[in-house]
Amino acid sequence: MSMNPQMDAAVTTCGNCRSPMPKELRFCRNCGFRLGEGSAEYTETVRFQNAPPGTFPGNGTPNSFPQGFAGAPMTVSPGRHLRKRRRRMSGMSWMFIGLLIFFISAAALTSIVKQIAPHLPGRIAVAVPPRSYVGVDEFETTDGGVTFGNVEPPGSPADKAGLVGGDIITAADGRTVESDDHIMDLLGETPIGKTIDIVYIRDGETKTTKLTTISREESGRLEEQFDNRPQGHGKFGYQQRQTERVEIPNTKMFGVQLGDISPNNPADLAGIKEGDIVVEFDSIPIRSPEELLSRVRRALPYTSVTVVVMRDGERLEIPVKMGRQ
Repeated sequence: MSMNPQMDAAVTTCGNCRSPMPKELRFCRNCGFRLGEGSAEYTETVRFQNAPPGTFPGNGTPNSFPQGFAGAPMTVSPGRHLRKRRRRMSGMSWMFIGLLIFFISAAALTSIVKQIAPHLPGRIAVAVPPRSYVGVDEFETTDGGVTFGNVEPPGSPADKAGLVGGDIITAADGRTVESDDHIMDLLGETPIGKTIDIVYIRDGETKTTKLTTISREESGRLEEQFDNRPQGHGKFGYQQRQTERVEIPNTKMFGVQLGDISPNNPADLAGIKEGDIVVEFDSIPIRSPEELLSRVRRALPYTSVTVVVMRDGERLEIPVKMGRQ
């Protein structure tokens, strides 16, 4: 029995190794067994670990404290380990790593496919046949079929077949045309160089014609040839953005109504006026603003062309000497 009651109240006994320890310690300094709550053990341990050499008795290290020394650091007996808290990565970090791995894998797979694709057997590779071209700017779905702005370039299949912008194609190669996607699919299935029947509507009348499709390369060659024409391109002298497709009263025919006419230009000098509705240009029916512009550019500079206009319900034929762009 202790002779000092105050000392007994300040000391506790380790339940594992039965060593007396200060009551405020949380772990036994001898075996590491948990004693109770308190901050002294943590404070002393940190203080001793950060202390300079020579602070501790013995060889000057925390492990050289004599057993039971009041300031000795805690030791852990065999079989007992103090676990260190591991830093865990957040969910965003894992997501970032996952995306990085995905993109790296995709890039590697694409590179591998590009390298081996040319060496695959012919029966595996799927050959996509080139699409046939007819020579219009762009198809657009409309009531009864598809229409387009103008035929281009000069000498294209549609040009040779007599089609003009504003015509409505209702059938091609014996198949009904219902939408722009439909006719594009049809041209994709049509062999280059095949002659097909075209059914179309102009001014309320159904007409038929034939055209022979060409390749993309041939269409590009014709376009380049026209763009680089030595004679240049025609100039009419009107505000292209102020034109409008309108219907001629009491008819099923359409024309292009002109806006401002540029002063001292071919149209103005020939007597063309604002509000005139062009229905023919050099004997070609004009049914869309795009077609009018295309025919103006085709006209040879300094040559005379006949322009047919509707003015106040009267049909007028006006000769125009073209300028050069």
